[in-house]
Amino acid sequence: MGGSIPMTREAYQRKRDEVEHMEKVQMPEIAEKIAAAREEGDLKENAEYHAQREAQGMLQAKINQIKGDLSRAQIIDTSNIPKDEVAFGATVKVLDLDFDDEEEMTLVGSGDEDYDAGKYLITSPIGQGLLGRKVGDEVAIEVPSGTLKFKVLEIRYE
Repeated sequence: MGGSIPMTREAYQRKRDEVEHMEKVQMPEIAEKIAAAREEGDLKENAEYHAQREAQGMLQAKINQIKGDLSRAQIIDTSNIPKDEVAFGATVKVLDLDFDDEEEMTLVGSGDEDYDAGKYLITSPIGQGLLGRKVGDEVAIEVPSGTLKFKVLEIRYE
């Protein structure tokens, strides 16, 4: 199943709220649709019934997955993290040494990732490669598409 999942208190609460909405709103809606489809008669050829049962199963699987994540959540308090090195919650400005291009990325926990917005999971190859680095450090990070070479230019916590 895996180890602990680092996340902020906000991400944890967002996931709990999402599960509550699925259990208290979405599941009852699907149950009503299943009951209505069941009243249509023969279940063998009732496409709506089968579609709703499938939707119910997929929603339950998603609920179970999120609950599993929550049970393994490790809430990170960013207030006691050293500010001179890359750690959870850091926004890091790096220079891509191959392309001479500056990039900013923020290391986040599960539930906060958004790669298009530069928010990378702390457990990702990039997150792990930057972890513990300081301004001026150069690092080579193995990713599925090859090796990325960065120089850490700035570290900040917001």
